[in-house]
Amino acid sequence: MVNYRNITLAVVGLFLSVSFLAAPAMAVEKDGVMMKSGKMIRVTEGKEIGRMDRETTMSNGTRVTMNGKMLMKDGKEVQLQEGQVVMLDGKFVEGSK
Repeated sequence: MVNYRNITLAVVGLFLSVSFLAAPAMAVEKDGVMMKSGKMIRVTEGKEIGRMDRETTMSNGTRVTMNGKMLMKDGKEVQLQEGQVVMLDGKFVEGSK
């Protein structure tokens, strides 16, 4: 009987640990910068919070300039178009919003 209780507690603990680890990862997927009306806009938790005020370096080393140029670590350059988003992890999203 005690053995089942320990197993149940361990499983519940594991699920709680995984849920706490997943929450910050999901928030990061909603944070980044977006080209809107020819200007770069900062996005947090999926909401626009204001204009981008300086060049931003993403966690994968990709840089995004204030005029919307994305400079990747491998030297490739991409000019962001209307509605395109670069997430804080450097992931490029086509035509969001």
